[in-house]
Parts: sequence; structure tokens; C-alpha cells
Amino acid sequence: MMKNEIDFAIELAATEGWNPGLHDRDCFYAADRNGFFMGLLDGQPIACLSAVKYSDSFGFMGLYIVKEPYRGQHYGLRLWHAGLNYLKGCNIGLDGVVAQQDNYKKSGFQVAYRNIRYQGLTGGQFPCNPELIELANIPFAQIYSYDSAFFPADRAEFLKLWLTQPDSIALGIIQSDQIVAYGVIRSCRVGYKIAPLFADNPLLAETLWLGLLAAVKENQPVFLDICENNPHACALVERHDLQIVFEASRMYTQYMPALDFERMYGITSFELG
Repeated sequence: MMKNEIDFAIELAATEGWNPGLHDRDCFYAADRNGFFMGLLDGQPIACLSAVKYSDSFGFMGLYIVKEPYRGQHYGLRLWHAGLNYLKGCNIGLDGVVAQQDNYKKSGFQVAYRNIRYQGLTGGQFPCNPELIELANIPFAQIYSYDSAFFPADRAEFLKLWLTQPDSIALGIIQSDQIVAYGVIRSCRVGYKIAPLFADNPLLAETLWLGLLAAVKENQPVFLDICENNPHACALVERHDLQIVFEASRMYTQYMPALDFERMYGITSFELG
């Protein structure tokens, strides 16, 4: 797909109830302009897939959708194999919905852990903490270095746009001139998503969470996708009485990357990892 054609995939994702962000397209395309595929039938788009190659050794698949009338006719499978071929040789990750996990296993994917989407409400009081600042005031090189503990490949081009996209607020916490937490809240078709949310300890995560909730319009739905591998993240959503609305399993073809799960309170995306 060309950049404008990714709108087709975003619309399909919205139809599926995945609640995409208002400005996901440009961020996604920056990750890999060759990594988005569309299936055509008689010249009309009927299916989509992302297969983003972050490096020669790691890729991530998502946005795998076939329009309702064309399902069960192997159109999606042809697109799927095109994506796998593009990422040949890579350790490939994806977030598989429960109903499709057996199909993904047939292509060599194995379950690593669950990512679970929780829903709450925005609002509250912004924390009185001078260490909590706008992320734009922190050098990108420092943010990128911090982010590298939570992702197995270079995603600098994606990150530059993700952190500065319209209709979003990005905050960080600085201690002793070093970043110790950062997060982004962005507008979506319904409410907001906080993604990612990374912090060195539970107290910092709590401060960042409260700051992001208070930085946008109050009493709006807000969603956070946590990794079940972090018990502190599980405690955060329980403490704030968030409700489970969706789950998927992170799956890989070769091995589970060594990520810093204990500091990962919210993943970045089900679509791009």
C-alpha cells in the first residue's frame, strides 16, 4: 500500500472494533513504507495486512483483516503468505486474537504471553510533581535509548512521529537528568488510548498514569493494553478498577525477545508491536 491506501486498513480495523487512533496512518507508514499489503478482487480492495520489517532479524504482523463477505474463501491466506514471504528470515511477532491462534500456530507462531486491554475513564487531578514534564522537553536520543529496553529492534522513525502526533499528549519523568518513565495518550475513534506506558517502578508508573489521565478531556473512555508478565501493571489496573474488554496473545515464530517486562506497564500497539 501507498500511504493514503493505509486508510483502507484503518477503516477496516475500526469496523472490527479495534478502535484505531486518529493519526495512526502516518506513524505506521514511517515504520516501513513497504510493509503494508492490500488484497484486490476485480480491482477492488477486500483485505489488508501489515508486515513491518524493523530489521533483517525482526518483523511484526498486524492489521490482518478480510472484509466480511469475502471470508472463508482463501483470499486472506494469499495475503498472509505474501506478508510471511516479505519477512522471511525474521523472528516475527504478532498479537493474535483467541479465535485465530490455532491458525497462526500452523504458520509456526507460538504463544509467549497475553496482552490484555483494559478500559477506564479519563480525568482527575494532574500530579503536583515537577519531575513530570512534557516529553518534548527531553532529547529524543535519551527517549530512544530508554525505549530500546521495551522493543527488540530499531523503531526510531516510527517513534519520532508517534511521540509528536496530533491530538496526543506525551509526558516523561526525569530524575537526576535521566528519563525514568514516559507515556503517550492519543485520541482514538472512541476516547483515548495510553500507549505506551513505561516506568522504572510502580510509583513512577502511577504518577505518569494519573498525569496522562488528567491531561485530556475528562470522563472519556480510556484504554490501556498491559502485558500479563508485569504483576505491577496488573496491580495498577486493579487498583483503578479498570475493566477487561479484549485480549490477545503475543506470539513469535522463533523466540520471545528479552524485553524489560517489569517496567512495561502499557504496550505501544497491537498492530505494530
